Amino acid sequence: MNRYICIHGHFYQPPRENAWLDTIEVQESASPFHDWNERITRECYETNGFSRILNQRGRIVDIVNNYARMSFNFGPTLLSWLEPRHPAVYGSILEADRLSMELFGGHGSALAQVYNHIIMPLASLRDKRTQVRWGMTDFRHRFGREPEGMWLAETAVDVETLEVLAEEGILFTVLAPSQAAQVQAPDSDQWVPFSESRRAYRCELPSGRSIALFFYDGDRSRDVAFNGALNDGLGFARGLVSGLDADPSEPQLLHIAADGETFGHHHRHGDMALAFGMRYIEEQGLATVVNYRYFLELAPPTWKVRIHENSSWSCAHGIERWRSNCGCHTGGEPHWNQAWRTPLRAAVAFLSDGVRSVYETVLGPELRDKADELRDEYICLMMEPRRTEEQSRNWFASVLGECPEQTRLTELIRALEMEKHALFAQTSCAWFFNELSGIETTQVMQYACRAIQLADTLTGIDLETDFLRILSDAESNLPGFGTGADIYRRFVKVKMLSLTQVGIHYAVRSLFDDSQGALEVLNYQAESEELHRYRAGMQILAMGRTKVTSNVTLSEKRFSFAILYLGNHHLIGNTTDHLELEAFEQACASISNSFNSGHISQTIDSIKSTFAERSFSFQDLYLDEQLNLLNKVLAQNVEMALSSYERINDRVYSLLNVMRNNHLNIPPLLMQNLQSMVNHYLEELLEEPQIEISVARLKELVGEVRRWDLYVDVERLKYISTNRIHFLIEAYKAGNYSERFMNQSVEVLDLLERIGVKPELHELQNFVFTLLLSQDGVRSHFTERLHLLAERIGIEVDELRPSFVPIGSQGA
Repeated sequence: MNRYICIHGHFYQPPRENAWLDTIEVQESASPFHDWNERITRECYETNGFSRILNQRGRIVDIVNNYARMSFNFGPTLLSWLEPRHPAVYGSILEADRLSMELFGGHGSALAQVYNHIIMPLASLRDKRTQVRWGMTDFRHRFGREPEGMWLAETAVDVETLEVLAEEGILFTVLAPSQAAQVQAPDSDQWVPFSESRRAYRCELPSGRSIALFFYDGDRSRDVAFNGALNDGLGFARGLVSGLDADPSEPQLLHIAADGETFGHHHRHGDMALAFGMRYIEEQGLATVVNYRYFLELAPPTWKVRIHENSSWSCAHGIERWRSNCGCHTGGEPHWNQAWRTPLRAAVAFLSDGVRSVYETVLGPELRDKADELRDEYICLMMEPRRTEEQSRNWFASVLGECPEQTRLTELIRALEMEKHALFAQTSCAWFFNELSGIETTQVMQYACRAIQLADTLTGIDLETDFLRILSDAESNLPGFGTGADIYRRFVKVKMLSLTQVGIHYAVRSLFDDSQGALEVLNYQAESEELHRYRAGMQILAMGRTKVTSNVTLSEKRFSFAILYLGNHHLIGNTTDHLELEAFEQACASISNSFNSGHISQTIDSIKSTFAERSFSFQDLYLDEQLNLLNKVLAQNVEMALSSYERINDRVYSLLNVMRNNHLNIPPLLMQNLQSMVNHYLEELLEEPQIEISVARLKELVGEVRRWDLYVDVERLKYISTNRIHFLIEAYKAGNYSERFMNQSVEVLDLLERIGVKPELHELQNFVFTLLLSQDGVRSHFTERLHLLAERIGIEVDELRPSFVPIGSQGA
């Protein structure tokens, strides 16, 4: 059969980490999740690793790993986030590539990606090479093999980019049909317009090299992304197959490409349509599902192609979306424009040139010929975000033959970090959307700010003045936001951290943390050398001497601090770098005497005069640290409020019963009191860290909700109970399977459903499904309870048919 189908998913999120802390700050727009990566993981990345096949009654008959049957690429920065936070999801991606090699003649389905999603035609040749090399090294590290294909950000391409891919050994890439200019048949010297996407093409390059190109089916790809093709798995499958000839004379590949987030995040249950569609196509013998590399082996390209230079898949104007007001946008008000893109691009280009000059200056004549090699190999350290000093030293020794002394070592790492952040400042997402102040654009400005800071630290060269001068020509569409320079100062510069500011976070933690040794503050280590703490009611005074060390650059700094907590969010703190131990001890004695005597104003004056170099307050903390502090304070107030609610309820509960039984109107304030109390108890019960949930207590609370017809926050309870299920599963994986777990799960789900709370059951279904397929070592009487739970959570035990691509062992 010469009919083949390939579905490609480009799975990617822009890097969202704070440029100094290497962690994502809370994003309220993703609530109840901490951030958008968390939300999209739950809705898409997880569901595609463990996707459901349903029978006609809507019950599960199989759980499969979609990634193994499709072609896919994951952004390296996204994988570096997934690996530590969602190991089962990350494992399903790696397992899929291994499974696909078994399915497709030894060729894995995973493609590499240019590292941080820059628009390659707008990058210098040097940056192009680094992006490809970083992407390939990251791929080898994760998938344990050489990449054969590579995804280009936005499929943006020029001939120079294809030359770099071919030079580095990449065999193929995937482009949009609009990017093909002309094609030439095998036995012809005539170039004709492109019209056929169902074969691979060979693009011959000026160097004499060549690369295979696939041009996806545009109409069907758009149907999947925008026109509801994923609403129905059967319709999705038939729509794909309809693009193939009934009996083609040569191998014919119907292939589509879309953002991977289409399959679950943009289109809920899109992963299930994908899973069903691929299975239906194969089981009905309608076509053979393949990946791109396997098809290349089956049907090597005989036709030639020429591309449209400087073209992409998401801009009708080529690559103008990432440098001009071309008319492409994603919403906003009718009068909005994207003229800001041009000065933003110019500012980033200026920064790139400036950073290169600083980098070469720092390396000096003795290392200048190693400049590109060092930068290209730096990805090996970047893949170790919590790296040790020994790892850094070993890496430099491997590249340079010997490790530099400590000061030079820190200087070189800072220079490489500066180069990294200058490259991250080119991430395409900054130009894609409709407004200069958007989170993607300010994120890129943040990377630029970090590069500027490092350049100044290394050489004293000021890149910021000219960067902001260029950026001041960019104007926001939102009244009051001003120019790009204004947005940079308002939203970006305030996030800039120094070692001292990291120490400030340690100082705040020292108010409440009883440990006085080393404390990890994100990607820094803070080591306490002296710490004195005093308490007077709600007020707390802490004074200390601390050494802060960056896990990344290995730079370190010692400083002294004093901080006074006055209650709520009120902090008064100061730091100094120039206080010897004897002077510090004398200051502690004097300030603590004032504090213990109740002379708060005198305490504050002494803090400010003795630790005079820098002052700080609540506003200097990064967002998650602010929330941690507020939650500590609020927890005390919640307990006080709850105590009051309970006393009121104890006094009036029997009266409320009388009024309810006699159909009398109950005062709303008293009902709100009862409602708040019950909601709090429900959340508290579901968030308890113990393995066993008190089913009796849950039954009592559910009874109260139903008796009084109380409002409950269904979405929040759904989120909390879903997390609770995940916690329980991990606990039971680590220990022995328990029949009580099976019984309790059924009871808890039944009780929650009575008040309209339906947790996400994916993790539980995956766990139970895996147990059903592997009963080894499980007690026989356990099976009955297991089947009961399986039926309760939607698994059709009698119809299981795991014959397609099973979920990997990492999901077990």
